[in-house]
Amino acid sequence: MTRASEATDTIGRVAGAEETVGASDILSAIRAGLETMSESQRRVGRLILDDPDWAVKANVEDIAARAGVSAPTIVRFARAAGCEGLRDLKLKLAGALALGAPFLHRSVHVGETAGDVVRNVTGSVTTVIAEWQRRLDPAELDRAAAAIKRARRIDCLGTGATSHFLAQDLQARLFRLGLTANAFSDAHFQLVAAATLTSADVLVAISFVGRMPALLRAVEVGRERGATVIVLTQTGTPLAELGHIVLPIDVPRDATMLVGTDAYIVQLIAIEVLMILVGLRQGPGLIARMNDLQHVLNTYGVDREDPSVLHSGWRQMLEPADGTPDTE
Repeated sequence: MTRASEATDTIGRVAGAEETVGASDILSAIRAGLETMSESQRRVGRLILDDPDWAVKANVEDIAARAGVSAPTIVRFARAAGCEGLRDLKLKLAGALALGAPFLHRSVHVGETAGDVVRNVTGSVTTVIAEWQRRLDPAELDRAAAAIKRARRIDCLGTGATSHFLAQDLQARLFRLGLTANAFSDAHFQLVAAATLTSADVLVAISFVGRMPALLRAVEVGRERGATVIVLTQTGTPLAELGHIVLPIDVPRDATMLVGTDAYIVQLIAIEVLMILVGLRQGPGLIARMNDLQHVLNTYGVDREDPSVLHSGWRQMLEPADGTPDTE
């Protein structure tokens, strides 16, 4: 078979790839060959590039299910990437991981330039978001928005640096929509808040890890009091089991952090979409309320481009009571 025909053979081998690819080159070979592969093979390739450690441990059925392809597609992909089959592919992936390639980020490798890093990291995030969107059930978002819209009170719970910030961000967005909302990160206050919930209330628990004991206990208490529990977490976690409504945050594991950038961004997007859906359910009255809020901020706020309000405030603080400038 000629080299030209190898580029377009029936198993879809990567154009220009050798019959065998070394462990140190396998991730680069997959990345370089994505454009010449079929759509189903590209899904497999992106999945492996996003989480090579998981791919090494997964069986063919798991990989096929996660990529949304058939099992034979996995074998065809392995051959297209220059491997004899899935077993050979996994051995080479394991070798690449042993070389410490993705020690900072799964899509970044030793020797890459700044441009490569920017391209690979942003490309990885884009792929993660697309995959998350594909798996997300819009009906669950609608259920969550409906529950929040009719709630008497919404308590947002987050444990840990990232989850705490996200809970506060959610509370701030709900507050701007005119809803009664709180945010708690302290374990004691979370329990107190949960104990005062009723069937008219909503508890939103945010935890990518989904295993924080104090948070789980607070959620259990809130659920016992009859509150509707909405959770943002990974599927299969103890927190997910407690949720009436689960908004899954399933992204590849980060190389260096427990809650990495992918998880952080996807949770922010989930909150953004949820708040838009809640706002749309509030109808025309929301427009008038938001316009009034914007008017107040533009008139009295100090965090705007016009510095006159801020300067006026400082002048009032610095000038003596008799109104004469303080020259000291």
